[in-house]
Amino acid sequence: MRTSIRLIVPLFSLLLSPLLLAAKPQTDPGFSTLFDGKSLAGWVTRGGRYDGAAVWTVEQGCIVGRQGPGGEGGLLYTERAYASFELRLEVQLDEPFDSGIFLRMLPPESNQKGAQVTLDWRPGGEIGAIYADGFLQHNEPARAHFKKDSWNDLRVRCSGFDLHIEVELNGQKITEFVQPAGTPGFAFGGLIGLQVHGERGDTGAARFRNIRIRQLPMLVSMFESSADPSKTGLVELGSQAKQQGWNALLGSESMDAWSAEGPSDRYQVRGGVLSFQDVGEGGHLLTKEDFQDFCLRVDFRTAKMANSGLFLRAARDGSNPAFSGCEVQILDDFHWEEVTGTKLEPWQFTGGLYGALPPAERGALLPIGDWNSYEVLYRGSRLAVVLNGRLLYDVDTLALSPHSGDPFAKRAATGFIGLQHHGSKGASEEPMVAFRNIFVQRL
Repeated sequence: MRTSIRLIVPLFSLLLSPLLLAAKPQTDPGFSTLFDGKSLAGWVTRGGRYDGAAVWTVEQGCIVGRQGPGGEGGLLYTERAYASFELRLEVQLDEPFDSGIFLRMLPPESNQKGAQVTLDWRPGGEIGAIYADGFLQHNEPARAHFKKDSWNDLRVRCSGFDLHIEVELNGQKITEFVQPAGTPGFAFGGLIGLQVHGERGDTGAARFRNIRIRQLPMLVSMFESSADPSKTGLVELGSQAKQQGWNALLGSESMDAWSAEGPSDRYQVRGGVLSFQDVGEGGHLLTKEDFQDFCLRVDFRTAKMANSGLFLRAARDGSNPAFSGCEVQILDDFHWEEVTGTKLEPWQFTGGLYGALPPAERGALLPIGDWNSYEVLYRGSRLAVVLNGRLLYDVDTLALSPHSGDPFAKRAATGFIGLQHHGSKGASEEPMVAFRNIFVQRL
């Protein structure tokens, strides 16, 4: 049955219960609005594994979900995907009613699951449990914090390559779920969904309003609490991160973990920032140790017309590290084509897997001069790259057909991590590119 999406704004709204009246939109620093209070712009009913025929409307500044005519359920999804984020919203449920907030939802053909924060407001139902084709974590006590016939403030935080979900309800933390490392079958990013559960005879409705989101680094739980209080942007590893095997690859005034391929005098480290001077062509820095399965975080900042890259699992045989391992591109996307008069291939833009795969999003790169953050998971043949909280790809490299270089099955299974000094005659200032906060965790 085709999903029905209708917009209803009754003229007699002022006569309704105050609980149903439109709320004053809330503003939170760093958050953006997902619901304009008037329409379902930015929301869809297809593309997230549990599509259905629930009826979604807008009434008195709320998104309202009800079962379809035959008791059908379904989800209303965000139009765009999110990987790591904090979601804030208010929810009110009729009783009995079964709903939920779905995270990282992808179509069934992806063969990757997301997860649900349950909002099952029925006898025996659970609030704040974590579900994904079966309960991952029960939460029977949390329903005591849910307000009957009232608006509830809900905050959901989703982060990590290994799924980490935290939930606050009306100011009380009710859920913390950490997925066991390397659990297969789960997506690293996807759509956010609001649920109407079908086939239960629930004749009421679920209502949602003041829906806001703030994107987060994928590995925020490792580093956020230990950020430099002087706001230099430098990060120090906390005790939890050290216990989990994280190590810094860059000192405050040294680059002892690195060696140089090519002239070494064009690299400088001051105050924890590694600068690449616009001198000469070619070369790169490479870690003195090799890595196979790992998580990596690195911040970078570029000048106009900068050209660089991040090498992963590159061989030490003198061959091109972009193809003996692979390269995640770093480029001035904003000016390159105009200044050079050339047309870039889709995989040449920042975030592209060089010669193999374009980034899923082109809007993740921040303006020239701003700091950007890459977060990378390379486990077996699975490679995921996140730029500024946005998932660029999560791919099985063995399934790729590169435009350049050997198939990934013929590339090095272990190798160095590298920072490319490609050089650019048109670079506008020094440094051409800078790096900071470089951390790695062996898996």
